[in-house]
Amino acid sequence: MMEDYRLLTNEEILILEEHGCTAEDWTAIEVGEDFNAAALRNVAFYGTVRMGCFVKRMEISKGFVKPCGIRNATLRNVTIGDNCLIENVGGYINDYTIGDDCLISNVSIIETTEGATYGEGNLISVLNEAGDGNAIIFGNLNSQFAAFMVKHFTDKYIKDEIRRLINEDIRRNMPERGIIGNNVKIVGTKEITNTVIHDNCEINGASRMSDCSILNGPNDSVYIGTGVICENSIICNGSSIINSVKMQDCFVGEACHIANGFTASQSVFFANSYMSNGEACAAFCGPFSASHHKSSLLIGAQFSFYNAGSATNFSNHAYKMGPIHYGTLERGTKTASGSYVLMPAKIGAFSVCMGKLMHHPDTRDLPFSYLISYNDDMYLVPGRNITTVGLYRDIKKWPKRDRRSAGSQKSIVNFDWLSPFTVGGILRGKRILEKLREASGELQTQYNYYDYVINASSLRKGIKYYDIALRLYMGAVLKRAKKHGYFGVPTTEIGKGNWIDLSGLLLPESEETRLIHDIKNGTLETIQAVIDRFEEINSHYREYQWAWTYQMILDYYGLTEITEADADHIREEYIKARRIWIGEIRKDAEKEFAMGDVEDEVFNDFIDKLDHEIDYED
Repeated sequence: MMEDYRLLTNEEILILEEHGCTAEDWTAIEVGEDFNAAALRNVAFYGTVRMGCFVKRMEISKGFVKPCGIRNATLRNVTIGDNCLIENVGGYINDYTIGDDCLISNVSIIETTEGATYGEGNLISVLNEAGDGNAIIFGNLNSQFAAFMVKHFTDKYIKDEIRRLINEDIRRNMPERGIIGNNVKIVGTKEITNTVIHDNCEINGASRMSDCSILNGPNDSVYIGTGVICENSIICNGSSIINSVKMQDCFVGEACHIANGFTASQSVFFANSYMSNGEACAAFCGPFSASHHKSSLLIGAQFSFYNAGSATNFSNHAYKMGPIHYGTLERGTKTASGSYVLMPAKIGAFSVCMGKLMHHPDTRDLPFSYLISYNDDMYLVPGRNITTVGLYRDIKKWPKRDRRSAGSQKSIVNFDWLSPFTVGGILRGKRILEKLREASGELQTQYNYYDYVINASSLRKGIKYYDIALRLYMGAVLKRAKKHGYFGVPTTEIGKGNWIDLSGLLLPESEETRLIHDIKNGTLETIQAVIDRFEEINSHYREYQWAWTYQMILDYYGLTEITEADADHIREEYIKARRIWIGEIRKDAEKEFAMGDVEDEVFNDFIDKLDHEIDYED
């Protein structure tokens, strides 16, 4: 962008007038030193306009090149950088700063109006579509901050401090008028008002962008496509919004894809979320949330590592080995009431019934389970998903599907499927099943847990599956501790106690408590300081995990310390459990293959991967 401007010469004014250009006041037009008046035709100037030079040619499409310049446009109070091509503006461009090397073609209106917010500071209500606002969207938001904000917005002191920090952050970054960055492409778009568009972004065929911020990263930009209407929203780097999406009062994080008529309001989407065809209202879509079907409505709930199917099918497991399988409720779904949905049942003769589940938050203590409705009965199959093909594929695929480029990963995503957070639930689940068996006896054919029926065989297998997972976890963490040199008594007390999941960040609850305290007492004085704290906590994850796991191992094996001999025994138990786990997954794969749903090549490839699991034992 030029910094030094000069007035037009009389000769340049004559050339402009000969080319059909007019001005309210020619002395209000300033240009760069190398300005080329011949590059402008049929341009009407109002207010103060500044322009750079137009000496290059711009590639419009592959092999199609045009000279830079301004043709058929009305400009008012606009600054335009070097080597832009602006043509066929049906309405006008008013109160905007446009960077270098931009293409703006066949648009109607680009304007900044009084009171523009660019989507920043918008208070929305998630988890409760009829409730008071509990989330403020702004450019530096990530999934951890959003989850923390929603969780604690009923705390007046926290709410007030968060509002203050966000307002200060917005004030520091709020532009005086709309900005279009460098190398931006805007074509075939009807209306852009009060919108900030960062470098390298593209808007192609959108209907309306109003009070929005479109943000880029070092290596990834945003694409807005045909028919999109976006209002009071923020869209982050690497995301694409295409094919007639309608979005209002939303935040879209990094590398999200929203397409095919999807409608969203008062919702947030983070880190690789994929939304198509359906609808979201007051939804908190954490990392790797997906919805593909027209009948899907995500409303008043919190999701992560989640795939919403059609109707009551919340994850399509009929294709567990096939390439179109998209995932399961690994972390779970949280509703506005705070309860959790268990792992979904397979589709087919059974369906997942949601109704009764919501009434008993205690069901969260039986993780990785299936809930199956059969006639009027609700059957709980505890721990079943631990040994399925679907979970195994999920463990492998999630890290590979992170499309965010290095250096622009604002939201933290921990991919550990077994962690103090999930293993804590597994420990509770195992104790619940053991107490049920102890209370009712081992000769029962069925056990009752609240309104749910657990068959005796399911209870026995549930205990077995949970125990496999525990030994897998302890062995893996112990192996890592020995490899990286921190085996022995933990050097910190942080990590002991309960763990939580802040939408991708796994952390000790004590660290969240410390964060709350430091926000309230002013230790953390900026939004960046809070975000840095999240990063700091995540950087110590292995250290805190070892503190938790060390105590867990002592309790599980009845030890007072972990000797080398104990470590060898735990490793043996780990290898044995791992082989049993892989064997159970193989049985699940063979069962699916026998149903005729999987091609030979897909099945053989999957079995080959299982055969190589022995390579990871050491």
